[in-house]
Amino acid sequence: MLGTVPIAVAGSIAVTLNLLTPAHAAAEAERERAPEKSDATGPQIRITGSFGQTATAASPAQTDTAAAPASYRVQTGDTVSTIASRFGLSTAAVLALNGLSWKSLIFPGQILALGGAAAPAPAPVPAPTPAPAHAPSATSYTVVRGDTISGIAAKFGLHTAAVLSANGLTGASVIFPGQRIAIPGVATAAVVTPKPVAAPAPVVTAPAPAPAPAIQPGQVVALTDEMRANASLIVRIGKREGVPAQGIVVALAAAAQESGLRNVRYGDRDSLGLFQQRPSTGWGTPDQVLDPTRATLAFYGGANNPNKGRTRGLLDIPNWPAMSVTQAAQAVQISAFPDAYAKWEASARAWLAQLG
Repeated sequence: MLGTVPIAVAGSIAVTLNLLTPAHAAAEAERERAPEKSDATGPQIRITGSFGQTATAASPAQTDTAAAPASYRVQTGDTVSTIASRFGLSTAAVLALNGLSWKSLIFPGQILALGGAAAPAPAPVPAPTPAPAHAPSATSYTVVRGDTISGIAAKFGLHTAAVLSANGLTGASVIFPGQRIAIPGVATAAVVTPKPVAAPAPVVTAPAPAPAPAIQPGQVVALTDEMRANASLIVRIGKREGVPAQGIVVALAAAAQESGLRNVRYGDRDSLGLFQQRPSTGWGTPDQVLDPTRATLAFYGGANNPNKGRTRGLLDIPNWPAMSVTQAAQAVQISAFPDAYAKWEASARAWLAQLG
């Protein structure tokens, strides 16, 4: 699966599902939320462990690395980037060697191939005296909070398209603090790392990228404590609202795909929360969509839909019980990845059995 993802810094795409404490090679997907949402694929550069926990790439000054084995068993807390750094490999090469994308999840106990993945990182280059602020000179740039690709391009007197192309990004890609951005056409081998600045107020603008976990259809993912708490809430509200078991399975699968069953405070554009609902398309204020109870009621819809007349929940969709789990979830979420929910069906049914 190749990754997907908007340009503004949206926080850490620490979007892993944190499934069995997974480590997440994150990427972005901008989804079509017709007519409310739009998703498109685009790689993400930053690799995260659990949601909100960023695994920073090894410093250039780190030259002592263990010889890469032919394979490696993922441990709790590992991320693709930290594994690659540990053995002097590039993250991109490890992803490619294992058929993963920038947004794939890895899980404790999973075996990753490492043999011959990539050459060790080059020796560090001492950073020269920073160039004047109006004309930075660097082969790469370290993103700080508040940066955008267009703003970075302007600092170097480049077109935004040139910087996107040099980094394999698209107009929908997300960049993150600490991420290295290649600056095309600059000869000086310097790395400009500006001092962090206060983050500007968040701009409400679209839905979160759909995570693409490295799981197989039929696989049942174990619940972490955080996932269990949110899954229990979805089950409890579903039963209280009289939602059939099939509808609760749909809600669990949708939340697992959208947020990893975590109430994340970031997403593609303005998407937030368990179901990555968008304030800009009528799902509520940011605080409202970050309220797991309200977000779940909005997903179910029906008589107690908090967004009556603005958004449509599962119970508002005609003949939804005749649909498959993925079709029903897609009818509510309107994702550019209509089949993405199917891989969660086995887990959702197992979770309902455990929590019901």
